[in-house]
Amino acid sequence: MNRRWTARLALLAGAAAVAVLLVFAGLGSVVLVGVGVAGLVLTAAGMWWLLTRRGRTRALAALLVIAAPLAVLWLYAAAGLLWVVLVSLGLWTLAVSAGRAALADDTAPRMPERAVRGSRRPFLIMNPRSGGGKVEKFLLAERARALGAEVVMLDPAHHQDVAELARRAVRRGADLLGVAGGDGTQALVAGVAAEHDIPFVVISAGTRNHFAMDLGLDRQDPSTCLEALTDGVELRIDLGYIRAGQQPADSGAERVFVNNASFGVYAAVVQSPAYREDKARTTLEMLPDLLTHQSGARLTVRAGAQVLADPQAVLVSNNPYLSGDAAGLGRRERLDSGELGVLVVEVDTAAQATELLLLGERSRGLTAVTAREVVVDADAPVIPVGVDGEALMLPTPVHCRLAPGALRVRVPRHRPGVPRTAPPMDWRRVRRLALTMGRVAAGREST
Repeated sequence: MNRRWTARLALLAGAAAVAVLLVFAGLGSVVLVGVGVAGLVLTAAGMWWLLTRRGRTRALAALLVIAAPLAVLWLYAAAGLLWVVLVSLGLWTLAVSAGRAALADDTAPRMPERAVRGSRRPFLIMNPRSGGGKVEKFLLAERARALGAEVVMLDPAHHQDVAELARRAVRRGADLLGVAGGDGTQALVAGVAAEHDIPFVVISAGTRNHFAMDLGLDRQDPSTCLEALTDGVELRIDLGYIRAGQQPADSGAERVFVNNASFGVYAAVVQSPAYREDKARTTLEMLPDLLTHQSGARLTVRAGAQVLADPQAVLVSNNPYLSGDAAGLGRRERLDSGELGVLVVEVDTAAQATELLLLGERSRGLTAVTAREVVVDADAPVIPVGVDGEALMLPTPVHCRLAPGALRVRVPRHRPGVPRTAPPMDWRRVRRLALTMGRVAAGREST
């Protein structure tokens, strides 16, 4: 089905969703919509109070979060209109899905790649504990050595400087570096590869493998990543750099990040010694004070010309994350845009929390911008920062910058690729697409 007919399906399904309400509920359809919105508002407010209160108030908030949607469903059922609501919601979901699919541009340019020869002296670092033991499960060390790579297996019992291991390998003549491990280790070795302008191979042996996902690699079978050593292509991607305090950019004190650096609530929670033992309990215990600014540093974010004060959470990413799609949350379609992504959350009341839930990226509580440089300052000399999942304490101000095209990444020629994510729904564009393209097609057929 082409984009024109998909847009027409969206318009038809949207009209049918409204028609079902009007035909079977009449003027009561307005009441149905109002009851649904009221349920969402109460649920969002309850979630805010659940996260920002303690004791009896938190218990009542949890009850509200459960009771509000159940009460809405009961009212619909008591009026004999539950099936009407479900059918209408199904049609509306179909309309939005079809509309977004129609707006998706399959011809959008992907990251350019170039053909390369195989590496003569590849050097790989592998973490046997990463990803629950994927290195051993998929025989990654044995397979890499069979392809001519030198492999260093990290010792879980002793801390090893992976960046220094990589630098020694380069001095011995290594012409490619690679890592089978988590994104934090990937970033440290990627920095060395960028420093010496040699290719870098990502082996998806971590737990979440966000970096591998955004490179389009196979996250289920990390052994396929080794094909980059013999049948690979090369991408040029950006790298993020972070430095603390008043140190100059050329001081050598910068740290690379391949995914993101987080500030505020999340960074403060993961710094707690109790977090590893009981994540849920520690988070619920700390959130009330952090979200209401009763504890934690007060941040100020300068992203280009924009200044944002007192946010609860800040995420600075190596290229922007996709928005407008729950499936795209935490995913970047490109790693070569030349811009840092900046997401800032500022929610101080239940009303603002409700607005964030209902409007998402269009709410005033969420700011999404891009910039080449970002500075995060605070009213404290040191703040918690999460850099590619690693918890750090850094002196303020903290500077983040992007180095466009700094890293040569070697990836398999044949790989799953980065899935396309549909853009946010825009009814005006869908209508224009359905009607305008129809006229153009009709004109072509008449000639």
